[in-house]
Amino acid sequence: MIATIVTTDNELEQIVQLSHKNQKLYINAAEKEKEGFVTWEYSFDLLKKMQGQQPHVIVKDKDHLAGYALVALKEAGAFHKDLATMFKNLETVTYNDKLLSEYKYYVMGQVCVDKEYRGKGVFNMLYQQHKKLFKDRFDFVVTEISPNNTRSVRAHEKVGFKTIYTYKDSIDNWNVVLWEWE
Repeated sequence: MIATIVTTDNELEQIVQLSHKNQKLYINAAEKEKEGFVTWEYSFDLLKKMQGQQPHVIVKDKDHLAGYALVALKEAGAFHKDLATMFKNLETVTYNDKLLSEYKYYVMGQVCVDKEYRGKGVFNMLYQQHKKLFKDRFDFVVTEISPNNTRSVRAHEKVGFKTIYTYKDSIDNWNVVLWEWE
């Protein structure tokens, strides 16, 4: 397996398919509890627009997508309503007595590992690739996790993310988590 960036439309299509398979709307409660879930559905066109700003991070096993961790720059809010809302909410969040807007950061827009690759280090590979690619450009990466997604919460904590803020919106409760690359 290798951690890399998306370079083909086929890889974007595989992200769409993997995301759809793990959508919380399409899996039962036991599956959500055991395996985790993703909340937002990304279309191919939306992923392609985001990819045009910054390629997404993936782990591949030959030609098969083992997992992905999407890269969402602040500018993606111009064409992604939910990301625009998220970035607007993040503007009011503080970290180390400074507003997040005073830092250079980006958002990991969604992470998902194919079921057959879970527990094999893919999640960590994705984030280590993020760090390798972006630590010289950004102070840290931020994302939001539903506290109901206990598998994701634990996996992010294991990588080194820490919760800096919590809130509730019309979709769910959210932990805003940050991974600083010192």
